[in-house]
Amino acid sequence: MPNLALVTADTPPPAATKKRRVQKPPEFLQADECARFFAVIDSPRDRAIFQLMYRAGLRVSEIGRLDLRDYDRGTERVMCRRLKGSNPGQHHSCRVLIKAMHAWIKVRGLAPSPLFPSDQRTGIKRSQLDRLMKRYGDAAGIPRKFCHCHIWKHTCATHIVDQGAGILDVQDWLGHKNIQSAAIYAHISNPRREELAEKLKDSWK
Repeated sequence: MPNLALVTADTPPPAATKKRRVQKPPEFLQADECARFFAVIDSPRDRAIFQLMYRAGLRVSEIGRLDLRDYDRGTERVMCRRLKGSNPGQHHSCRVLIKAMHAWIKVRGLAPSPLFPSDQRTGIKRSQLDRLMKRYGDAAGIPRKFCHCHIWKHTCATHIVDQGAGILDVQDWLGHKNIQSAAIYAHISNPRREELAEKLKDSWK
């Protein structure tokens, strides 16, 4: 029992114990879901949009800010000006993205304006992208809870870790300023963990 004689009006109350917030692992699309999603897109513009969103890990609001001059057709790089404090930088394209961008530019033309214009010739709005994501996701048989554009950022990070990228690589690829933002993906996919599991599969009795 505490000594009540030592408790005074000036005695500060005991500090409340803060509950540790457990961060849930981010949701992402499986490779076969990505393949089904892109298979149902017949629009060159929309295929280029979602390939870029996936391959560069772009947020939905970052797509509409892109201008034609941000796409360097000589080097096949896209200048990504990321939001929410993330670092900007040039994104290097893979063969799949290059093919999608070429098909779109052939249709779009080279007139100076947003890279992905809406019907009003302004940069495509996030509300329109959200509708497209749900339309193609439904057609591809992807559960509705995964049919939101931000899932491409998580999918990009998870898939490049699957390919052997380290946390520093993920941080640079997605433009994260804080490495802790990239570290969450190592809890989902970790090639070193898979290598160890393969070694232990038969030897660990």
